[in-house]
Amino acid sequence: MIFKSIAIWLVTIVAVNCSSGGDDDTTNPPITPPDVTANEMDFWLTTGNKSNLLEKQTAILSFINTTNNYPSITVNESQTYQTIDGFGFSLTGGSAEVINQLSSNKRTALLQELFGTSADDIGVSYLRISIGASDLNETPFSYDDVPEGQTDETLSNFSLEKDLNGVIAVLKDILQINPNVKILGSPWSAPVWMKDNNSTIGGSLQPQYNSVYAQYFVKYIQEMKNLGITVDAITIQNEPQHGGNNPSMVMSAQEQANFIKNHLGPAFANSNLTTKIIIWDHNCDLPEYPIEVLNDPDAYPFIDGSAFHLYAGNISVLTTVHNSFPNKNLYFTEQYTSSSGDFAGDLKWHSANVIIGSMRNWSKNALEWNLANDANFGPHTEGGCTVCKGAITVNSSESFSRNVSYYIIAHASKFVPQGSTRIGSTIDSDLNNVAFLTPNGKKVLIVENDSNARQTFNIKYNNEWVVVSLDAGAVGTYIWE
Repeated sequence: MIFKSIAIWLVTIVAVNCSSGGDDDTTNPPITPPDVTANEMDFWLTTGNKSNLLEKQTAILSFINTTNNYPSITVNESQTYQTIDGFGFSLTGGSAEVINQLSSNKRTALLQELFGTSADDIGVSYLRISIGASDLNETPFSYDDVPEGQTDETLSNFSLEKDLNGVIAVLKDILQINPNVKILGSPWSAPVWMKDNNSTIGGSLQPQYNSVYAQYFVKYIQEMKNLGITVDAITIQNEPQHGGNNPSMVMSAQEQANFIKNHLGPAFANSNLTTKIIIWDHNCDLPEYPIEVLNDPDAYPFIDGSAFHLYAGNISVLTTVHNSFPNKNLYFTEQYTSSSGDFAGDLKWHSANVIIGSMRNWSKNALEWNLANDANFGPHTEGGCTVCKGAITVNSSESFSRNVSYYIIAHASKFVPQGSTRIGSTIDSDLNNVAFLTPNGKKVLIVENDSNARQTFNIKYNNEWVVVSLDAGAVGTYIWE
């Protein structure tokens, strides 16, 4: 700790986020007290105008105990909440396709930067993948497609072949970099022959195929495991109330509860699978859906938790579900940034809601949508999303660029590893924030200035303060021992 005699000097210097000046003129020496020996808090910054993009700041930030009139964020290590599983993206089939178009050296460098944990990497620790195709594949497919009019109730035709050189190949390389990356699988649709409309778009699972579809999940998890890939969790259906995507499938809460309690749950148990079963995986405007499923006493024991997107509703709905079922987990699994979006606006909104909002409302993870695409926001299926912008744009075999969702996730993934615990932090003024205690004992505070003006504020911990400032809409991550 710094001697308290320098408190007033530190307030003046730190409040403007710059270290003391000075030059070689001995008649006008730098105003640096001899007791300042080390920086006590690291600060990484991204601003809406892109002048700082996840850049470590050079200001000396030190704790003091002199009060002031600035708003304060008080961090309380003794107040603990959920354990964190990780932060990341969806590795879509389209993502894998464009990543694999990079030269070997560029591909290796990109994957290391994304999933490595060295000083130059961002430590992505959680990935969502589609079970079969999502709308960000070039074409729709399942792992058991048969000619029209035929069925395959024994799943003898089941094969991961269509993903072997894409998602699976990329996953294997990612796991070489970080074997602890958690993987969530989500289907966009059951195989067409199981559905009541014989289409990749919309329709519902025919009841007579419930048990077969449960075995489809079992085979998927087992065959991925045989390839060295552990699927930590699955959701039952991506966006089960949206049947207009390609692919997509509609599933009611009653159908989901029945499928879990009578088919999928017992199938997992009989096969000794420990893969988590997660329900809903759709927007925050219908908490009634996951609550109805969890209210089924026979489905409840098989369910790990509920997953959410935020294209509708309010992020606080996660707490509504948590309060109803405090022993079940919550996950935030998708939010896209648009090709027509504004960097500053997306940085501000997604940081406040996807990262800070989901964490403050009990989510164990936070995922942005697509990891990578090309300069035309492809590939995608016919009818799939044409405006979903990846965290990475692959421009050529030798060039890729980083987009806003890269920085949104990196402000958490780089500093908050798996196994961290959310701890207490107060919100004052428009300073959205969330705090964590990492497994190695570091405190991490992520702050987004939601106001329209630069804010100077205190970070208070153990009755001492660090005085910092953030521009309007900027995001800062602060780390200390």
